[in-house]
Order: sequence, then structure tokens, then C-alpha cells
Amino acid sequence: MSIETLVDDFSFLDAWEDKYKYLIELGAGLPKLDDSKKLDEWKVEGCQSQVWLIPHIDGENLFFEGDSDAIIVRGIIAVVFEIFKDKSAQEILNIDVEEIFARMGLKEHITPNRRSGMLSMVDKIKYYAQQKLKD
Repeated sequence: MSIETLVDDFSFLDAWEDKYKYLIELGAGLPKLDDSKKLDEWKVEGCQSQVWLIPHIDGENLFFEGDSDAIIVRGIIAVVFEIFKDKSAQEILNIDVEEIFARMGLKEHITPNRRSGMLSMVDKIKYYAQQKLKD
């Protein structure tokens, strides 16, 4: 799913309740992270819920697996992963996730704590992208 498809899907939904349900649906589709991978080294600081984010490199592109103990946060993770899917490290650094969340109509509806957690995830992903560029 492209960023534009994601934006279109959320923009098509007028009511916040529908966006919320779709976010939950996306989170339900996120593969569960095996408990053996839920290590402190992969934990994202700054999230109210527990969030784990594991980076992987596939040629020039980075991809991620992750999980949370909160259903809405799992949906946010799924959206963030879709935004960064099949992107190079440089492309990841150039993406403005807040602008995309605003276009989807999510920015004004997620709580400040969840927004802060989302930004912590994005910061962590961009950190991994910067590390990849240094290699």
C-alpha cells in the first residue's frame, strides 16, 4: 500500500469512529512479535504503551517489525510501517510523517500521549536510517 493509498483510505472515512475502527483493523493485521524479540534493546522510549521496533536492512531499503501491548498503538505502528515501507534510508529521512497523519485526518484525533509515542517511533526509525547512511 502506498502513502497515497493510505491517505485516500483514511480520507474516505468521514467520521472519527470509522477512522478509529480502520486503525484498529490495520493494527490487527500487524504480525505479532514473538515474545523472545520483546527485548529492552528494541523498546521505544517515550511511549506510554510498550512498543518494540526492530530494524532490518534489505539492500538499500530498511524495513521494520514491531509490536505494542495497546491495540490503537498497534494500528499507529502499522500506519507508520506502511509510510516507511520499501524506502531507502535517505527517503525515510525526507518523509514528514506528521504531514501525512494530518492528510489522513489522524493528527487531530490521536491523543497527545499517542502522538508523542508515534513521534518517538518515527525518531527511532529515522535514527536507524541515519545509521544506515553512515555504513
